Formats: sequence, C-alpha cells, structure tokens
Amino acid sequence: MRVVKTAEERKNEILDVAEQLFAEKGFDNASTNDIINRIGIARGTLYHHFKSKEEILDAIVERMTRTGIARAKAIVSDKKVPILDRLTGAILALNINTEAGAEVFEQIHKPQNALLHQKMEDRLLSGVVPIIAELIEEGNKAGMFDSKYPEEAAEMIMLYSNTVFDERSDHTPEVVARKAMAFIHHTERILGAKEKSLESAIMNIIVQ
Repeated sequence: MRVVKTAEERKNEILDVAEQLFAEKGFDNASTNDIINRIGIARGTLYHHFKSKEEILDAIVERMTRTGIARAKAIVSDKKVPILDRLTGAILALNINTEAGAEVFEQIHKPQNALLHQKMEDRLLSGVVPIIAELIEEGNKAGMFDSKYPEEAAEMIMLYSNTVFDERSDHTPEVVARKAMAFIHHTERILGAKEKSLESAIMNIIVQ
C-alpha cells in the first residue's frame, strides 16, 4: 500500500536525502535527479516543495540553524548546570560537526551565496543573543559578571567570535593562539568578569 506523507514529512525527507548527497558528492556534483532517484519520487513532487537545488540548500541552512538554537535554549534552561558550563554548551550546540554540515558551510562561504550567509548569521544572532544575554544576567546576579548591557554584550561577543574564529581563515597556529587569548581578555572586559575567570570555559569552545 502506498504511504501518503504530509507536506512537512516530505519536505524533511527531501532535506535529509539532500544533506546525505551533499556530504557524499559535494553540493556542486549532487543533482536534483540524484535526490529524486534516491527517494523514489516524481520530479513534480520535488518541485512542489523546492524550486531549485539552491532553495533546498537555503532550507537546510534554516533547519540547521533552528536546530542549533533549540539545543542551545535547552542547555541554558538547565539551571542545575553551572553558568560557565551552560555558556560553553550553548555555543558548542551551534556547531554542526557532520560531513553534511561541513559541506553546507563550505557552500555558504562562497561569494555567490553571500546573501544566504548573511541570512544565517542574522538568524543565529537573533536566536542566540537573547539566550546568552539571559546567562549574562544570571551571572550578574551571581556576582560573576558586572555587565550593564547584557543583550548588547552578548551581541558583541557573538559578532567578535564569528570574525576571530572563522574556520576558513589561513592564520598560523601562533596567530590563532594570540587571537584566542585576546578574545578571552576582551570578553572578560565586556562582561566585567575577573581576569582569567573565563579562560578555561572559552578554551573549551576554541579547541573543539
């Protein structure tokens, strides 16, 4: 008997298979025909949900971003875990450590996908900044931080980290190490934290 799937189920199936194929073949070498053949659907079914391979990539990026933000929120909400551990966990939750994730990030860094890259960064910032700001406010109350503008501090830290630790940079290990220590120093200043109080937590993020 033929299984009838809802529109949402079918869309996620297409995205799941596209992710697999992008990881296996690379975005440029994987085709919509590959996706259609692996799922076993009609071409019209695919184009009913997505008009192009680029639109599929856009949807994958949106789904990855949404999933990462949801994981970060879940980590931050667990008040039994120390604040710095939650800060580390929330930021690590945004990393996509899979072959498909690596291929997607390779694509969004290409010049022709600059708009998609910007959309992803904007979506991450709008979703993550309130989460990090919540932790900063909690740190203020606990006497760990002294930040008068938690939301702006969170935004500054996220923007700074995106620029300094771009995985596509060609910095030498020595330059990366210096930038890491500078990032820790300035983050402590932004948060009004004691010197070196964030070093261990932030290094856990950097060495991932």
